[in-house]
Amino acid sequence: MTASDWRKITKQLKNKPAVLEKFLKHNKPKERTTGIAVDKCERCGRFNAHIKSYGLNLCRHCFREIATEIGFKKYN
Repeated sequence: MTASDWRKITKQLKNKPAVLEKFLKHNKPKERTTGIAVDKCERCGRFNAHIKSYGLNLCRHCFREIATEIGFKKYN
């Protein structure tokens, strides 16, 4: 079951709370603990090129755009 199918079914079951509760108990996607989908950029949602240092949670592209605003300096 894909994520979009799961969302469609929950929308259909909004009027039936008992059935929705049972569906969520057995079919809700699990939270990710490992893998590429755990770390994603907080700004754009990109998965790869992720910088976790200093608690940034940004991809390298977003980091380059806002590095000076955050307080990082480039030394030549």
